[in-house]
Amino acid sequence: MRIAIGNDHAGTIYKFEIIKHLESKGYEVLNFGTDTDASMDYPDAIHPTATAVENGTAAFGIILCGSGNGAQMTANKHQGIRAALCWNNELVALTRQHNNANILTIPARFVSLQQAIGFVDIFLTTDFEGGRHGDRVEKIACAGL
Repeated sequence: MRIAIGNDHAGTIYKFEIIKHLESKGYEVLNFGTDTDASMDYPDAIHPTATAVENGTAAFGIILCGSGNGAQMTANKHQGIRAALCWNNELVALTRQHNNANILTIPARFVSLQQAIGFVDIFLTTDFEGGRHGDRVEKIACAGL
C-alpha cells in the first residue's frame, strides 16, 4: 500500500520516524514534506499530499504540522479528502470507523513521537463501518455550492 506524507518544519523529525516505521511494515511512502527544520509554508507540502490521495496515487495520507490545524484546513480544501485532526487513539479509530477519513493529521507539537506512530498504526488498520456512517459521509460533499 502506498501512503503519502507531508509536513512543515514542525513535523520533520516525526515524519522521518513515521516513514521508517511504515517502510519496516512494507508500506511504500511518498514524501511531499520538507526534510529540514527551516521554516516553510505548510500548504506547499500539504496540497501535493492531498492531491496524491485525491487522485488515487496513494491510498491514505499522513500530514503533520505544529498544531495540525493549518495542515487539516489545507487538505480539506480538496474534494474527496476527509482529513481528521487527531490527538488520541479513540479519535483516530473513530475517524476511520465513522468518517472514513483518508488523511490523518497529527499535531506534532502536542503529541509524543510514540503517540504519533501509534496513531498511524490505528489509522491504517481500522476499517470504515459504512452503514449509517456511509450515508452521512456521502452528505459531506458540497456539490453545487
